[in-house]
Amino acid sequence: MNAQSSPRPAIAAILAVSVAATAFLFWLIYVHPATDQASARLAFLPALNALLNGLSAVALLIGYTFIRARRIPAHRAAMMTAFAFSTLFLVSYILHHALHGDVRYPAHAALRSVYLPLLASHIILAVVALPLILVTFFFSLTGRIPQHRKVARWTFPLWLYVSITGVVTWAMLRLAQG
Repeated sequence: MNAQSSPRPAIAAILAVSVAATAFLFWLIYVHPATDQASARLAFLPALNALLNGLSAVALLIGYTFIRARRIPAHRAAMMTAFAFSTLFLVSYILHHALHGDVRYPAHAALRSVYLPLLASHIILAVVALPLILVTFFFSLTGRIPQHRKVARWTFPLWLYVSITGVVTWAMLRLAQG
C-alpha cells in the first residue's frame, strides 16, 4: 500500500510530532529556566494568549454553525481560522514560557480548589486535542470526509473546551493575582 491509500504513515507522523511538541512544552515549562523571571519583557503575552484562545473558540463555534447548515466552504474557512488562532496562541505561549517560566496560582487565593482541577483538565485535554486536531485536518485536506467526520465529533468538543478553559484559567489567575 502506498501512503496515498493508507493514512497510517501520516497519522504516525502526526502522533510523533504531537509527542515531540508535548515533550518540548513540558521541558520548557517545568525544566528550562526562564530568561526573564521578572516578567518585564512582553508582559502582555498571557492576555494575548487568552485573546487568541477566545478567538479560536469563536471561530470553532462559527465553523460548527456553518457545517450544521451544510455551508462547507464557510465551515472550512472558519476551521482554518480557528487553526490559525490556535497556532498563533502556541507560538505566543512558547514565547511567554521561554521568557517568564511557569506562573503559579497563589497558594491561599480563593478558588484555588476550582482552578487547579480546571487547569489540570485543560492541560491533559490540550495534549489529547493536538493530535486529534492535526488528524482531523489531515482527513479533511486529503478528502477523507467520512474519517474526518468521525474524528471531528471528538475533536470539536475537546478543542472548544481547551480554548474556553484557556481563557477561564487566565482570568482566574489574573483575578487571584490582584
